[in-house]
Amino acid sequence: MNVDIHRRSSGRNVVRVGDLAFGGHDPLFIAGPCSVESKTQIDAIAAHVKKAGAQVLRGGAFKPRSSPYSFQGLNEPGLKLLSAAAQREGLACISEIVDKGDIPLFERHVDIIQVGARNMQNYDLLKALGKAKKPVLLKRGFANTVDEWLLSAEYVIAGGNENVILCERGIRTFASTSRFTLDIASVPIVKTKSPLPVIVDPSHAAGRYDLVRPLSMAALAAGADGLIVEVHTDPASAESDGAQSLKPEKFAALMRDLKTLRRCIEGL
Repeated sequence: MNVDIHRRSSGRNVVRVGDLAFGGHDPLFIAGPCSVESKTQIDAIAAHVKKAGAQVLRGGAFKPRSSPYSFQGLNEPGLKLLSAAAQREGLACISEIVDKGDIPLFERHVDIIQVGARNMQNYDLLKALGKAKKPVLLKRGFANTVDEWLLSAEYVIAGGNENVILCERGIRTFASTSRFTLDIASVPIVKTKSPLPVIVDPSHAAGRYDLVRPLSMAALAAGADGLIVEVHTDPASAESDGAQSLKPEKFAALMRDLKTLRRCIEGL
């Protein structure tokens, strides 16, 4: 497939979110629960991830789930709780959108609009986000090639919004030892094909908390511009994705390990 990639310059695109720069010199870290469940929950997690060194708070308010009987999110009240918790801790915030009609709502409450894997080829949504005033984080579909992923990003860019961050979150293969197979090779491959920043979601790729640390280390070693990690104060009682969520103390330990890894990489 011949992919026509948009380039603003001969260098790499940097997506700015306030004082943050995705694609800049330092990797950035997004952390928080899969779903916003309550004010108490999101406030506590926001404080923990901020203390550990994260710059962006994540939390789902509109949850596209495989089962219609699973928790579907708090919707607009959840976005408001996420935004308030982020502001209180001096963090930016991100949440997943599923309906283009909700773009004005997301522009009011979040700093980055996330497009999930299931909507990577929802072209009506992508076209509408091309008119949005906020950066877009575009996750790779779990059955899509790198070129298809990049072409989906072009739908947003062609609409006028050049502030796109790519996110590798694992693809479906024959392997059954993890929830998905993290395509580490996609990180350097994307950097040869596109100027867009690319981050990695080790949590969704792993599907289990004990794999998040090694996958995070591998992602940064491969050149990822950041990570998005799920964190919950009580994973066993989480409304969604508890099995892949780190407890705050595990996330803090991961961030310390990543800091050491970055020093080693910079010393090469």
